[in-house]
Amino acid sequence: MQPLLVRDICKLLQGKLFSGSDQWYVKNAVVNNRHDVTGTHYLVFVYRRDEVHWAELDRKAPCVVITDKPKDQLEKAGKNTTIIIVKSVVQAYWKFVNYYRGLFNIPVVAITGTCGKSTTKEMIKQMMSVDRKVQATESSKNEPRRSFPYLMGIDHQTKAAVFETGLGNPGNIKHQCLIYQPTIGIITTIGAHHLDGCKTIDGYIQAKGEIVEGLKYRGTLILNVDDENIKKISLASYKGKIIYFGKGNSSDFQAKNIHYVKDGMKFDIRHKNKIYTAFVPGYGEHQVYNALAAIAAVNEMGLSIEEAINRLHSFKNMQRHLEISSGINGSTIIDDTWTINPTSIEAALNVMDHISEGKKKIVLLGNINRLGNYEKRFHQEIGSLIAGKDIHTLITIGNKAVEIARQAKRDQFKGNVQIFEKVDGIKELLMKELDENTHLLIKGPMSSRSMIQLASDLKL
Repeated sequence: MQPLLVRDICKLLQGKLFSGSDQWYVKNAVVNNRHDVTGTHYLVFVYRRDEVHWAELDRKAPCVVITDKPKDQLEKAGKNTTIIIVKSVVQAYWKFVNYYRGLFNIPVVAITGTCGKSTTKEMIKQMMSVDRKVQATESSKNEPRRSFPYLMGIDHQTKAAVFETGLGNPGNIKHQCLIYQPTIGIITTIGAHHLDGCKTIDGYIQAKGEIVEGLKYRGTLILNVDDENIKKISLASYKGKIIYFGKGNSSDFQAKNIHYVKDGMKFDIRHKNKIYTAFVPGYGEHQVYNALAAIAAVNEMGLSIEEAINRLHSFKNMQRHLEISSGINGSTIIDDTWTINPTSIEAALNVMDHISEGKKKIVLLGNINRLGNYEKRFHQEIGSLIAGKDIHTLITIGNKAVEIARQAKRDQFKGNVQIFEKVDGIKELLMKELDENTHLLIKGPMSSRSMIQLASDLKL
């Protein structure tokens, strides 16, 4: 965080110094009860309803509390804690957010999508970090409550920022964009996920489309031209720049001649009638789409396409994202236990079709969560998809995933089907099946520690 004088903060928020000193600098800021407070020199927003651990805050002095609590509720504050009283802590919070974000005239990227968010973000971060300081979300930790601390991670040495935006309910992306105030927005794909919060497919699409409003209808919007659900987002009010990526001829960054090669994908990029040859580590056409979106973004931020391609070549793919490993008995394990939804399952199966051709294929799938009233439908669709594949054995784990197995059977799946409620017993089964001619795909929710552990146990 860029250090700020407490006296200046008090003046900005039109607050009144209740206790303590305003002659020191804040070096970080948090919202009480949402973030851990470690170290000292903190600005803490405390809402009227919040419980406050005054003794703990006092031990971390100097610390300044911004609050609208009544004065009689502030008497327990320690003598080392600075307190500034404001009329409304909600208004003070947003005024501070807008002020702090306004200190930095840098490109800020916000990314959403059913799949590809984290990978595209990591690609952008790696390419831009070669010669400049970049602030970014950590791994896939993209919950709205984390947005404020991520913003506070920007200082005057930061030259770019890239933030993944999480979606659980309508309004989440809008809220995060109010904090990040992005100059560039990316939508990677829109499939089906978080339908428990968004209720319908259309509701989910519109919730993803909040990123358009988040750009304040200006800036640069980078979209997957081949995604049918993205096409349903209204751009009628959008006045900014639009960059399309994909395989379609209307793409500004068009992928052509896509090939599977050792450890990744080789492809050509057509941009403004010029052809560039690129390589991205990691298998699958979806990885090419991620790379196109990332290259379009860094090019918009001033990096040449040639240099972007050169930097992308050394990209380190994220763990448990179709991670290929040697397994027991000479087998090959394809670990895709980072997340699971219908879109990512289809992508994983397509990768398996290419890299496991001629091998005995075993597919292990867990529950697909957060599908709301569409839960049975999408599990059945995956079952039908499996039935049309050349797969030796399908194994499902969980009371939801069983519907995948049932539908595969109904659709005359020619392979073996094994149904398990839990992971127990699966390792023993696989020990008999895995050999040098077998490829095993394991895909389940990141919340399933047992599936993650199973994948780990099967690797050498």
